[in-house]
Amino acid sequence: MADNARAKKLADLIREVVAQKLQRGVKDPRLGTHVTITDTRVTGDLREATVFYTVYGDDEDRASAAAGLESAKGVLRSAVGAAAGTKFTPTLTFVADALPENAQTIEDLLDRARASDAQVRAASSGAAYAGEADPYRKPGSDEDDEDAAAE
Repeated sequence: MADNARAKKLADLIREVVAQKLQRGVKDPRLGTHVTITDTRVTGDLREATVFYTVYGDDEDRASAAAGLESAKGVLRSAVGAAAGTKFTPTLTFVADALPENAQTIEDLLDRARASDAQVRAASSGAAYAGEADPYRKPGSDEDDEDAAAE
C-alpha cells in the first residue's frame, strides 16, 4: 500500500503527461484542442488511475472524444510509464467530468434566487411597518414605565 502523498504525486504527474500528450503527441482529429483534463485520481495501490476530462461542444463531440481517448489509451499509458519510472504503470480509465453540467445547474439556481429576490424587493418597495418604525423600548423612556406601573 502506497502512502497518499505518493498517490497524489503520481496523479499529478499522470494529469500533466496525459494533457501534454493529448496536446502534442496524439494526432487523432476526434481529440483536437477541445479536450481538457480536469483531474486525476490514483488508487492506493497505484494500479489504477481515473482521468477526468471535459469536452467543449455538443453531445456528438463528447462521444467522439470518448472514442478517441479510448483508442489512444495505450499510447497515453506508455507515455505515463516512461515519465513515471515506476515498476508498474497504472491502467488508465477516462471518465467524462460532470463539472460543466453541475456549474450550469448552480447558475440556474442562482438565477432563480435572483429573480425571487427581485420579486420580494418589488413587493416590499411600497410597504410600511405594521407598528412603529422602531418597535423596541429605549432606556430612559419614563412615560412607558409610568403607564405600565399605573395599570
